[in-house]
Amino acid sequence: MACLTILPILAGHAAEARCLTPAETQAVVGKGAVQRLSVIARVIDGEIVDARLCEGGGLLVYQLAVMREGGRVDNIMVDATSGQKLR
Repeated sequence: MACLTILPILAGHAAEARCLTPAETQAVVGKGAVQRLSVIARVIDGEIVDARLCEGGGLLVYQLAVMREGGRVDNIMVDATSGQKLR
């Protein structure tokens, strides 16, 4: 089941987003349309404990839950195409 969420994309503009199903995610990643999560993980400071690929506002973004040193979990969004951290 896909999730609906609100993504604050670029300069605080909110856009409705739909998270892709695992099959949709696999297809998009397989086509090379987005960075593989393993590539994104190399530049994230911490351990990715949850990840979703979502589309909204014309972008594909990874919504990540990242466990930092000390056990704190931060929510991070990364442009899935460029690998650039959005927040």
